[in-house]
Amino acid sequence: MVQLDPQMRAVLDQAAAAGGKPFYQMTPSEARQAIDAMFAAFRGTPVDIGKVEDRKIPGPAGQIPIRIYTPKGNGPFGALVYFHGGGWVIGNIETHDATCRQLTAGAGCVTVSVDYRLAPEHKFPAGPEDCYAATKWVAENAGSLNVDPNRLAVGGDSAGGNLAAAVALMARDRGGPRLAFQLLIYPATDCANDTPSQREFAQVSRDYLLSRADMEWFWGHYLGPNDKTNPVACPARASSFANLPPAFIITAEVDPLRDEGEAYAEALRRAGVNTKLKRYNGVCHGFFSMASVIDKGRQAVDDSCAELRSAIGK
Repeated sequence: MVQLDPQMRAVLDQAAAAGGKPFYQMTPSEARQAIDAMFAAFRGTPVDIGKVEDRKIPGPAGQIPIRIYTPKGNGPFGALVYFHGGGWVIGNIETHDATCRQLTAGAGCVTVSVDYRLAPEHKFPAGPEDCYAATKWVAENAGSLNVDPNRLAVGGDSAGGNLAAAVALMARDRGGPRLAFQLLIYPATDCANDTPSQREFAQVSRDYLLSRADMEWFWGHYLGPNDKTNPVACPARASSFANLPPAFIITAEVDPLRDEGEAYAEALRRAGVNTKLKRYNGVCHGFFSMASVIDKGRQAVDDSCAELRSAIGK
């Protein structure tokens, strides 16, 4: 029997009392409305930082909206290009505003949050191509962003962790930009959905926020039939993990994605990549975004900020 953190249990009880369907029983539109409402409930008081700016930058299929968070103090700063979670189908810059503010303030880095195209309207590889283009843009415009281009990291949660891992592979294989770090928060790394944790949390999303059935729904909207072996879609399928940037990988005990995140950490380590892995016990997928109400979420944010400061700080 899973031993849930009491604060996590309180969040789950609140979600259960509100009713609603699991993701896999929703339309994408319904799921987007549900996630917007859920994240709004956990936003908390916005963290005070130096400056926030919304911009649009050139992408492979039009303009990509981004939000640039600049910390207080004098640069040049390190930069984190952040990709929000949401199964490549839901989520946006607004849902992850609190997280990006926390990382900016805690790590003392510029954070660039990317509003990449979503499935099913824009299936793979639209998302990762947008994310890679945004990362290149940050590197190429480092001076105007008050950023040191040698201190550039990528990061994200869930599907965003998948995209960060994919961009790290793309940057290595496409000759840049050079990345100093990757922050992978309970990343989805393989669409096979066949790990022990995937089986353990198969269809209990109403109890634990995310299930294997939900992940099958998300992957089904995101990938075409011939995409499943592509390492840009499923980073765990990469033929080599050598020469990737150092990583900090976060997993949650009560999460179908737990085992694939931990296996990815081991694959990086075996390839000689400096990799730290930390599992947070008693909490579910999504806890990182609940730092305002869950102490372990706050701890995970603080740990991430410490790793970012070490990797891309002054």
